[in-house]
Order: sequence, then structure tokens, then C-alpha cells
Amino acid sequence: MKFLKPSEGFLGLPKENKNKNKVYIIPFGLEKTVSYSGGTKNGPKKIIEASHQVELFDEELKLEPYKKFNIKTLKQEKIKSKLNDSLNQLSKIIEKTLKSKCFPLTLGGEHSITPAIIKALVKKYSNLTIVQIDAHADLRDGYMGIHNSHAAAMRRCLDNKNVKIVSIGIRNLCQEEFNYFKKNNKRIKIFWGNEMHKWSMEKLSKILKNKDVYLTFDLDGFDSSLMPATGTPEPDGLFWSDAMRILKTVFKNSNVVGADVNELAPNPHLHACDFLAAKLVYKILSYKFAI
Repeated sequence: MKFLKPSEGFLGLPKENKNKNKVYIIPFGLEKTVSYSGGTKNGPKKIIEASHQVELFDEELKLEPYKKFNIKTLKQEKIKSKLNDSLNQLSKIIEKTLKSKCFPLTLGGEHSITPAIIKALVKKYSNLTIVQIDAHADLRDGYMGIHNSHAAAMRRCLDNKNVKIVSIGIRNLCQEEFNYFKKNNKRIKIFWGNEMHKWSMEKLSKILKNKDVYLTFDLDGFDSSLMPATGTPEPDGLFWSDAMRILKTVFKNSNVVGADVNELAPNPHLHACDFLAAKLVYKILSYKFAI
């Protein structure tokens, strides 16, 4: 694997920190099945660029979390032209990172990256719970004739029998998806967006207690007023404090083994969205290693 210089990678650090907790940032700007607005192929680059403006001191945790881990950013490989080939390409990258005993955090690209990552992780973890923060259920069995569409991301993850899903913030799905959820409610728990005022972090804690967890954060999980720079923005979503409350609960109660942040579609007039995504990635790493 080839890496960027620390000054060019995520956070733009002057030198590599030799901490034993290894983090690999994996940029993978896959964009092959988007169905509304495009641009996700540029998401990883813009997140990394914006991360150079993120303060390293965390006012909530009262420390500099980056000192708790050794972060390396991979150079993005040329993504293969065919969808299935590109997904297998990502799976192999994740397998290599796991052999290096690191925490893999992938920057998308569209949400179809997640099943490819899970394909590698299920070989290591006998039971895996995915925490999905998202506006959309992604439970279709394909979309627009594409089996591995971004709109089928969670359905494809559930093709693995040792996977369960906890979805948070869902507020847009079709009848097919709702029917599938009802038939598989032992494997899928949903915290519906329109019931946000009733969400119980205690309930979430119990569901995740001592579980091996993979976190996938689709940026359209945020309210569209906060995150308009995404392919399918949705109103009535999470705000920053909502997301932090959820993430802290996840990290305090489970063993998070990897993560991805996906679906940033950068807009040159909305650089605040790039910054939000970058700060979110840093927060995820901070909660993993500094709480």
C-alpha cells in the first residue's frame, strides 16, 4: 500500500505519530450508481483538504485526540471501471488494512462502498452489527437495474448471514423496503427519523452492548439545511449535537472495528459541508481512541 505524506494526508500533520493505535484513512471516490445529483467521486479529496483546517484540540474532550493514534492516509488507487471490479478492489484494500491490525476508515464515494467493506470484515468477525446513520433505508434489492446500487447498500450487507443492522435517522424508503424490514425485523432495528424526540440512548446502549460494530455514516443523515452537498438531501434530519450524542453512545458501549463516511458531493460554493464531513471523521476517531 502506498501512503501520502503526513502533511498531505488527513489532518495535514507535520509528522507521523508513532502511537500503537493505527488508523488508515482510505479514500475511495466510487461514483457509479448515483441516481440524483453526482459529484461523490470528489468527496474524499475535499474531505482531506478540509481536514487541514480542523483544529486538533477538541474542546469537548479537552485534549488533542490525534496524539492517541497513528494516522496514515492511503493514496487513492485508480478505481476500476466496472462496478463489481471496483467493489472487489475495495474489499482487497480493506483485507490488507486488517492484516496490518489497523482501524480502517473509508472516505466515499457513494454508499455502495459499504457492502464491499463488510465483505472483508465478516471474514474476521463472526458476528457484526452495522450502525447505519442515514436518511434512507437502502434496503432495495437493487435499483434502476443495478444489483449493487447505493440504494441497495444495506440489503447487500445483509446478504451476509452474520450481520445485523441498527439504522438511525431513516425518513425515506419505499414500500418494498418497508416490507423487507418487517420480514427481517430480528436483524434490523430502526430508529425512525420522525420519532427522533422519542429516541432512547439507553435502548441503543443495550442493543450494542459489547458488540463488534461497524459504523457507516451517510452524510444525508444530517438535515438538508446543514448538509445540502450530498446526492439525495433530505429534510428533518440530524443536527451536529444529535449526531454526537449517537456516536458517543455507540463508541462507549461497543467495539467499533471500522467506519466509513460517504455521499459527500462537494459544491464549490458550500465548503462548509466539506469541513463538516472532515470534522465528523476526526470526531469519529476521537471517540474511538480518546473516550
